[in-house]
Amino acid sequence: MTERAGSLALVLHTHLPFVRHPEHPHFLEERWLFEAITETYLPLLERLQRLANDGVPFRLTMSFTPTLLAMLSDGLLQTRYLHYLEQLSELSAKEIERTRWLPPFHRLALFYHHRFATARRLYAESFRRNLIQPFRELSDRGLLEPIASCATHGYLPLMEVQPVAVRAQIAVGVRAFEQAFGKRPVGFWLPECGYHPGHETFLREFGIRYFLTDAHGILFGSPRPKYGVSAPAICPNGVAAFGRDLESSKSVWSAEEGYPGDHEYRDFYRDIGFDLDYDYVRPYLNGDGARLNTGIKYYRITGKTDDKQPYDPDRAFEKAAQHAGNFLFNRERQVEHLRSIMDRAPLIVSPYDAELFGHWWFEGPDWLELLVRKIHVDQRTIELVAPSDYVQRYPTNQVLEPTMSSWGNGGYSDVWLSGANDWIYRHLHKMAERMTEQANANRHPDPLRARILTQMAKELLLAQSSDWAFILKTQTHTAYAYRRLHDHLARFGALYDASRQGQADESWLSEIEAKDNLFPFLDYRLYATSP
Repeated sequence: MTERAGSLALVLHTHLPFVRHPEHPHFLEERWLFEAITETYLPLLERLQRLANDGVPFRLTMSFTPTLLAMLSDGLLQTRYLHYLEQLSELSAKEIERTRWLPPFHRLALFYHHRFATARRLYAESFRRNLIQPFRELSDRGLLEPIASCATHGYLPLMEVQPVAVRAQIAVGVRAFEQAFGKRPVGFWLPECGYHPGHETFLREFGIRYFLTDAHGILFGSPRPKYGVSAPAICPNGVAAFGRDLESSKSVWSAEEGYPGDHEYRDFYRDIGFDLDYDYVRPYLNGDGARLNTGIKYYRITGKTDDKQPYDPDRAFEKAAQHAGNFLFNRERQVEHLRSIMDRAPLIVSPYDAELFGHWWFEGPDWLELLVRKIHVDQRTIELVAPSDYVQRYPTNQVLEPTMSSWGNGGYSDVWLSGANDWIYRHLHKMAERMTEQANANRHPDPLRARILTQMAKELLLAQSSDWAFILKTQTHTAYAYRRLHDHLARFGALYDASRQGQADESWLSEIEAKDNLFPFLDYRLYATSP
């Protein structure tokens, strides 16, 4: 590491819940994955590879949840994604013709048509449908530090009554990471930055050297942190905890005060799927015919008005460059101030949901690329690092006990435990209890019972996804969240009865195994507590 006044760790957290429905030819929620690939993962890969090919050094950190890794490597979803791109290409070609006498919109129609063609070329030809491999190659070159996360993005603080369930989420997450990247992870993303004291025990068990938490998890720790969140804290068992820097986070996260709300940027909420004549867009909607976002959006944010102005990609790019410069300027001043009051170079940890870049904030990937280039060319104050780099440079850090915390609204568990979703947990706790019961009772089962128990573990893990509680809280896609929870609970109950009886309908078992085909390495004995 080059000696600079301070360091910046940019951390992107990639995650989507496991949404795969082979029983339906077109399933609305599978578009979550398709939109994320088109608007976030491919644009990020394109820009990171361009930086690497241009000889621009960088060091970023990205977490990958096992559910996302499973979907990215699934043949059915890969085929469906290509069909999705073909539909978008066809629609954008129609838009080129429809807007031929509308210059601002015609230019944008051409823009989107080219964008979808590029996405297909990258996905099908450059990456051969495998988006994990290019991230792995960036890791092998030392440009990217991938880190692990929990099996299904389970919110760990609310699993505390069943520690075996916490351990299983972490264990499966580490194993999925090893399969994807061919090495053990050094870092771990706690879903929703949800930390509960003691969970570092499991992290250390699986070789994890650091995790990330929200600022108050460190600031309210004991004893009082000497450097705030400008240096890692070390848990008593030796695992490092990195606290989120609030100042840098706000400038990117906040739609009101941050960059994404600028009037020049693309308006996420105006889409031709809602704006144009229904019969025109109907062939490109989901099977149920409900209007939806197509990804073709012609307007910029403009302001708090319904009178939106056409989007201009060139002006938006210029604004992204300005914002990249502003972010860098502010981080330089922040580092200089911190360095003046610290006896070491400070570290600014800036974690974000990866899907913010491109999906919610269309210009986000451009901003990130421009920021990396500016860090390389325009200054000598800050260096980009991964959290592990900082610990290697400063191996001696303050020992403290972090406090329970999350980065959700309110800073604790309010989002995932409320009147809208609290009913979930009595079922999840009972499922974990029964899973342990059956794992203890069946150390050496016959092949059929082993399949039953393995599927039980999958249903438990999938039911524990924090996404379902979040959706119920925010009242978006609630019908789907209820359905997923109901399905996993019902399947688990039937499997539990089958395990106790030692028999099951094998055709039904094969059917649900085929639906929930993730974690082929899963060993249900993770839930056993007795030797």
